[in-house]
Parts: sequence; structure tokens; C-alpha cells
Amino acid sequence: MGKSVLEKRSHLIPAIIAAIILLFALAPWPYGYYQLLRFVVCGAASYIAFMAYNWQKIWAAWLFGFIAILFNPLIPIHLSREIWQTIDVVCAALFVVIAIILKEPVKSSEGHKTMHEELKGG
Repeated sequence: MGKSVLEKRSHLIPAIIAAIILLFALAPWPYGYYQLLRFVVCGAASYIAFMAYNWQKIWAAWLFGFIAILFNPLIPIHLSREIWQTIDVVCAALFVVIAIILKEPVKSSEGHKTMHEELKGG
């Protein structure tokens, strides 16, 4: 039987939560909210980078690895509010896009070879 959507896209919930918290950051909040945002976004981006690497989507692993570094809570990067707002919107959009396009690769059955395996001669 096939896997459910959340089994194929285990990054879906962290990506959506990160996108929402990033968009909420456009409103004025106490500083504690932005500290929480750093933990949530860094964690979600790290998880997505890890999943993308495991699924051999190296471009996504690099992109979300960079986002994790940008939002890391241990050594914060200090930029103006206007720059952070732009970064927040762009990163929220990236989290939504990755939630839509990234999914676990389909594994071939035991008796069937994938086209990549056939081309390699495996």
C-alpha cells in the first residue's frame, strides 16, 4: 500500500510552521518572538537540509543549510529590520515552495530497475 502524504513529505509540517512564523515576524513583536523565530526556522531549515541531502536533492540541502546558518540562534547575524523583513518574506516563500516540490524519491521494486540504474548498467 502507498505511503501517506506526511510519510512522503516528512518536512511538510516543519516547513509550513517556519513559513507562518516568518510571515508573522512582519508585525512588531517583543524581542523574545524573534529569538523563538531563530530557533524554529534554524531547526526547520536544518531538518529540511538533512532530508534533502538524504533524498539526493543537493541544491535544496545547500539552500536550506544556508538558511539554517542565517537564522542560527547561537551566533546571530544582526541586520536592519527592513533587511530582515525582506529575508523573512523570501525565506517564507522558499519554505512553501520546498513543502510543495520536495518529496521522498520513489524506490524501485526488487524486480524492477530504475532508468538511472539501467543507464549505469546496474
